[in-house]
Amino acid sequence: MKLTLSRWQLHALEIAFWLTLAACFFIFPDRLYLLTQILIAALFAISLDIALGYAGILTLGHAVFFGLGAYAAGLLAKAGWAEPLSGLVLAFLLCGLIAYVLSVLVVNATELTQLMVTIAVGAIFAEVANQATSITGGSDGLQGISMWPIFGMFSFDLWGKTAFIYAFVVVLLCFLLVRRLLQSPFGLALKGIHGNRKRMHALGSPVSRRLRFAYAVSAALAGVAGALLAQTTEFVGLDTLSIDRSAMVLIILVLGGTGRLYGGIIGAIVYMVVHDVFADLSPEYWMFWLGLFLMAIVMIGSGGILGGLSRFVRTDRT
Repeated sequence: MKLTLSRWQLHALEIAFWLTLAACFFIFPDRLYLLTQILIAALFAISLDIALGYAGILTLGHAVFFGLGAYAAGLLAKAGWAEPLSGLVLAFLLCGLIAYVLSVLVVNATELTQLMVTIAVGAIFAEVANQATSITGGSDGLQGISMWPIFGMFSFDLWGKTAFIYAFVVVLLCFLLVRRLLQSPFGLALKGIHGNRKRMHALGSPVSRRLRFAYAVSAALAGVAGALLAQTTEFVGLDTLSIDRSAMVLIILVLGGTGRLYGGIIGAIVYMVVHDVFADLSPEYWMFWLGLFLMAIVMIGSGGILGGLSRFVRTDRT
């Protein structure tokens, strides 16, 4: 027997979720750094969900845009303009533009070719960043970033209070924008393309144009997530561009549930918390226990955590 939630109960549950997330500022004042990292990972996973979960674009190189956003915000600050919101806007526009150009190669390819192209692009950008030592700092990373106060009033502090609030507000606004986009006719068309691309072609839908735009929006949000990381940690390393980070965000999304919007957030919370707990309990073998945990989740059922919950909870949107 399934539990049925009405539309208003869903709204109440959603508000309670975000209030609880905000309340973590007071509940876990000593873990604000971890909480900020969870928010950034959640935004990164949401961005991947647009491309993978809704548009059906397979990618293993999404860290390219995360890293580009981080370097863009970091270099802007190093160049003398350390206003935080400007860094986010620059990362959004730069990553969206580059992704729109690259989308010519990605969206029209077959699934296996999409994986190869995205991996190759990721490798190229990582190597360029590694060789351009005078700009990126190479393997030493981009250091010496110092951000100005937000709106000229709220300085970043050593305890991570400003960083958490800043990341929370940015992630919440991005989430609302993404939800509005996915509930629009454009979002419904994306679901149709993911479900049956040939039928959407037959209906006259501009499939390639919509997929290219979705890929660009996805990359732009990944860039914002990267910029948030650079601004809150005041450091950018080569790992932001690595395939390991691409794999991590993919695991987070699959863990939470693809094509569900909240899947990326739930996946980020569970993955980062479990990762932190295992690292504390078993510093030598935490990857072993983390691997076992992920295998257990996969064996319980497909669709990730939210997919599993959907078998017990039904939503009534009438």
